[in-house]
Amino acid sequence: MNDFVHRRRTELLGAYVLNHLEGSELAAVLDHLDDCAECQGEVAKLAPVARALAGVNADNVTVPAHLEELVVRRIDARRGRRTRTTFLLTAAAAVVIAGAAWWYLRPAAPLEPVALVQQAPGVTAEASIVPHIWGVEIKLDGQGFASGQTYQVSVTGNDGAEVSAGSFIGTGANLMHCNLNSSVLRSDASGFVVRDATGMITLASTFSRR
Repeated sequence: MNDFVHRRRTELLGAYVLNHLEGSELAAVLDHLDDCAECQGEVAKLAPVARALAGVNADNVTVPAHLEELVVRRIDARRGRRTRTTFLLTAAAAVVIAGAAWWYLRPAAPLEPVALVQQAPGVTAEASIVPHIWGVEIKLDGQGFASGQTYQVSVTGNDGAEVSAGSFIGTGANLMHCNLNSSVLRSDASGFVVRDATGMITLASTFSRR
């Protein structure tokens, strides 16, 4: 795939995690994600932001008076007119940008190392988890996962049910770093499993009791 096509697919990742894509664009991004570990990692980083923004109720957002004045001045300077619709859209964009900035600049959550209780022959790995208010994030480092093969990761709940935390593509002997996210809260999670394309468990972990 050439750089132009890759860049175009990357530009659509934000819309993808917000579920704003459909038709040919959605199909193109899904096809690209099957083969691009870089973009898979980017989606994993964007997904928590999308979940956080999904919970924002725009009706409850209070915009400071001085922000309205500043925005309107900018609109006047550029377009020579004032419109309430333009202001509201601009203010909404400011709220989204501020929320995203807070997300990326917030203090880092503590890492919690977890025990790996099962590893397939040839696979070596270590993992930590981050307990977020929206669910468990898994930070997985490892090698020996079959190159080019897609692996599915699930977080296991205390009730034994498995909830998807995403997927990654094996890199063979090369060291792999990936972040995976699930909606299972730390207090409700007991571990995670990694399954290969046949559904066999390649890696399994257990979390300490809370």
